[in-house]
Amino acid sequence: MTIKVKAIIGSTSSTSYNLKLVEFMAKRYKEQLDITPVRINDLDMFSVDIESEPSAAVRAFKDDVKDSDAVMFATPEYNFSIPGAMKNAVDWLSRGGDFTLHGKTGFIVGSSMGVFGSVRAQIHLREILSNPALAPILLPGNEVYIGAIHTKLNEQGDLTDEPTIAFLDTVVNNFVEFHNKQQAIHLA
Repeated sequence: MTIKVKAIIGSTSSTSYNLKLVEFMAKRYKEQLDITPVRINDLDMFSVDIESEPSAAVRAFKDDVKDSDAVMFATPEYNFSIPGAMKNAVDWLSRGGDFTLHGKTGFIVGSSMGVFGSVRAQIHLREILSNPALAPILLPGNEVYIGAIHTKLNEQGDLTDEPTIAFLDTVVNNFVEFHNKQQAIHLA
């Protein structure tokens, strides 16, 4: 049985490396994870003025994320943190009283052209996601920081760096085991 994963793409770029990474993962791990990328490009900026009556784009985004077994966050690093669009998307997920992420298993991946591969962004994202209004259950100890991503993709956008692929294989296997354990705990 595959795990239905919604992958929130933190970049709004049409040439996003993180989207390419997620698309590669969707193909490679299709027997374990049913990964669907979720774009955040059309979300209104969060405001309490529109919180109780969000736009159709916001409602569709939240419904899309809610309709999953698990969530993946794919984030680049902008100025040592997550992109503003990712923060905005997470803000929407924390509001409205529907606890969209609460109790969902999840994990974070990130890539960048720099050598650190979004490590600082992911530190910030983990801190933000620890908010009780969000409260996903994140896979611990399996941080995916892919630096110099532009050198690790072929022209079709597929990851070609064997050590990186081997590491992703391990992380995905760990996530599947983690998710299944969390489900067993939840059902007990």
